Amino acid sequence: MQITLVINAQQKLVLPVQYNHILQGFIYNAISPELAAFLHEKGYEYGNRRFKLFAFSRLIGNYQLEPEKDRIIFSDLVKLVISSPVDEFCQSLANGILFGKYLRLGDNRVEIERIEVERQQVESQKITVKTLSPVVVYSTMFRPDGRKYTCYFQPGEPDYAKLVEHNLRKKYLAFAGQEAPPGEVCVRSMGQTKLHVLRYKDTVIKGYSGKLELTGPKELLQMAVDAGIGSKNSQGFGCVVITKNTKSS
Repeated sequence: MQITLVINAQQKLVLPVQYNHILQGFIYNAISPELAAFLHEKGYEYGNRRFKLFAFSRLIGNYQLEPEKDRIIFSDLVKLVISSPVDEFCQSLANGILFGKYLRLGDNRVEIERIEVERQQVESQKITVKTLSPVVVYSTMFRPDGRKYTCYFQPGEPDYAKLVEHNLRKKYLAFAGQEAPPGEVCVRSMGQTKLHVLRYKDTVIKGYSGKLELTGPKELLQMAVDAGIGSKNSQGFGCVVITKNTKSS
């Protein structure tokens, strides 16, 4: 399910350029304390992996960058899209927003103009999606001396689709408590993709945005749409919206 918040910052919405952690905190503050504690401390588990099972977009609206002050200024109305397969999360978020008309986003007091709720339903084994926040796909490698390093992948590289599929299968198992249906997930970029180098707190993260064509079992494609594609979804990466449902031949 996708929830779109239309935000009115009264005058201007002023945020640091790297604002993902602020949006994440805004979401945690909007849901119930019990659910926030569960997600923060435990989450949905698969083996030694834990998933929050929600993703969110970059802020969508008119903005002006002031790099010398390390800030971004949004004007007019701004949209934030949040998605999750967990109904309890979506309901708690909507209730928290509705009953807290004036909220804080960083140092800004904001008002929610309206909430739009939509169930992005996967209807076939082939869909086209547009990224609303960069998709992060990576693997942890080891140097000859034993030190770890992170290798990021982009659409089209051999391991990209394989890592996306493995991640979706783990999310599905953590959410549904059973294995997802068999079938390969293929990911193909539709046109140019754009590299984003962002910082979440003290961590530099690389991701790619653009349009992607996904083919595979509907259950896994639905998980991609609801929980996000790739890793670090709850930090503001991998949120997508369906632009086309296409029946595969």
